[in-house]
Amino acid sequence: MVSQSAPGAATAPGEFLAAPEPAPIKLRVRDLGISYANTQALHGVNLDIHEHEIFGIIGPANAGKTSFLKAVNRMDIFTPGMRVEGDISFNGHDVRHLKNIYALRSRIGVVFPLPVGLPMTVYDNVALSPRLRGIKNKADLDVIVERCLKRAALWDEVKDRLDALGSLLSGGQQQRLTIARALSQDPELLMLDEFSIAVDPVTTMRIEDVLKELRQELTIILVTNLVQQARRLADRTAFFLGGECVEIGITEDLFTGEVMDQRTRDYVDGRFG
Repeated sequence: MVSQSAPGAATAPGEFLAAPEPAPIKLRVRDLGISYANTQALHGVNLDIHEHEIFGIIGPANAGKTSFLKAVNRMDIFTPGMRVEGDISFNGHDVRHLKNIYALRSRIGVVFPLPVGLPMTVYDNVALSPRLRGIKNKADLDVIVERCLKRAALWDEVKDRLDALGSLLSGGQQQRLTIARALSQDPELLMLDEFSIAVDPVTTMRIEDVLKELRQELTIILVTNLVQQARRLADRTAFFLGGECVEIGITEDLFTGEVMDQRTRDYVDGRFG
């Protein structure tokens, strides 16, 4: 018999509390295969990512991690020779058959390994997406810019120089500006591809703190070569190797020996990669 008692209520002998309902699935991938000309980058990938989850993807270089992100966001159309097979469902809709790709990308923000600062002011970097959505009122844009810069832990450092070129910021600040710009799309899913490659350790930790807070508002996919970063942040983690999704599990289990595949254990223990 499943108890319907509120959390924390006493449970009668022989009763037990119901397990929490799993969060809805935000992204579902089935039989995903990706190739470039005659080279197979990924094959047979099956996974579900839930709402408000930080989902880590780890693995060595050329494991197919970035290709996975490209397929989710339909960036393959910009990559000559890239072929995608299988099913990718976002909010229950097959992204491969959506006609309005730009609407899809407005719901999925992407942060790349190196900061990509647009040749415009700090303010305009963040205000660009809202303007493209039709928001023209200066007061409304001011609110959005401030909110996104605060969420990216950058507001206090740039609030007095919003009219300065974003390219004049430090590398760590530019990466946080990239995150603020992604957040200005008001995405439901945020994908980060090795965001800390060009960022110092202190700034990396600041961004990690931001991501922990953002998971209350959206779903995050974190691609990283830093296994300890995945351990700090991810609820669940997938291990990619040689174009294969070797294993998916609760992140801490992967680091405490609760894994099924020896390759996963060898990678997280630093034996290769």
